[in-house]
Amino acid sequence: MSARRAGVVWAVLLVAVCLWGRDLAEGDVAATPTAGDVAAAGRPEAHPLPPARPPLPGAHPESLAVPSIGVEARIEDHDLDRSGAVEPPPYRRAGSVAWYRGGPPPGAPGAAVLVGHVDTDHAPAVFYDLGALKRGAAVRVGRADGTTAEFTVEDVSVVTKGRFDADRVYGPREQHRAELRLITCGGAYDRAHRAYDANIVVSAYLTGPLTGVDHG
Repeated sequence: MSARRAGVVWAVLLVAVCLWGRDLAEGDVAATPTAGDVAAAGRPEAHPLPPARPPLPGAHPESLAVPSIGVEARIEDHDLDRSGAVEPPPYRRAGSVAWYRGGPPPGAPGAAVLVGHVDTDHAPAVFYDLGALKRGAAVRVGRADGTTAEFTVEDVSVVTKGRFDADRVYGPREQHRAELRLITCGGAYDRAHRAYDANIVVSAYLTGPLTGVDHG
């Protein structure tokens, strides 16, 4: 995929994720970071992070665990829909997350993308507390080869729809590194259009392959 085509795909993904959004009549998303074009949360950045580990061989992702916010979810593999956006899990499976299988699997070189609902018309969904993640938090992806790829969060941002830099948000931060993006709706909720005006984007990188870890 060309860099230009990738930018178009990710820009559409940004908008589409926000349009899944909330039909809840009242209340705000929990712990959403302060909005901005790319506004970071979970700082200070001076907090030391572990070194990156070499990427793993590719393997199908099966489950996601984010212990600090109580997430244990099944991963579904999804393609792009007719509009060019990653197709999310249906609302009846709002506790699952979607992996864009046109990109790298989690643990392989590059930036793997997982998207999930923030809420439904009845209740919070799998990524309701995603904005509460802190720098240094652990994210674990169980894989079909029996390994668990453990990632460390390095940045939590709110990315607005108005100004979007695909390379900055979705491109790998460092070449040859295995990275992960967790994405859901964020920012302000527009009741008239029933959509959010931004996305919460969590960026993490591979810090350890684990075996025998039970994470749901």
